[in-house]
Amino acid sequence: MKPRHKRMALIAGGLVILGIAVTLVLNAFQSNLVFFFSPTQVAAGEAPTGKSFRIGGMVKEGSLQRQADGVTMRFVVTDTDREMTVAYRGILPDLFREGKGVVAQGKLDADGVFAAAEVLAKHDENYMPPEAAKAVGDAHQRAAANKAAAEAAGKTLSQ
Repeated sequence: MKPRHKRMALIAGGLVILGIAVTLVLNAFQSNLVFFFSPTQVAAGEAPTGKSFRIGGMVKEGSLQRQADGVTMRFVVTDTDREMTVAYRGILPDLFREGKGVVAQGKLDADGVFAAAEVLAKHDENYMPPEAAKAVGDAHQRAAANKAAAEAAGKTLSQ
């Protein structure tokens, strides 16, 4: 084999190995990619079906229910506009509280209940995950706009 052919074979082999490495890295990245959705976005059908994603917001006061086995919990996550029931089997974080921010990772089941595999709680009194804070802020803005529109419609009807 001539030196020129050897060089070409080495370059071709290097390109094949590089292509395989890039494919493996992109596949690993894609399988670990998890998006965040608010309860309003999930209700609107924006969340993927059959794939893992994160949902976040505030834990609704009085919604935490412990099942008889003591390990399965159900609670409601809200962005003040919509609510979503979350089922979680495991030990909740120490900082998990009703009325506080939470992010849960899992999948939506056939009944519309979010089956969480992991629950993350805020880490201090003033912190809320940025995605959850944005979702709550957006819900407040929508509620204010709806209220203003309803008041404007009420004024036009009364005139």
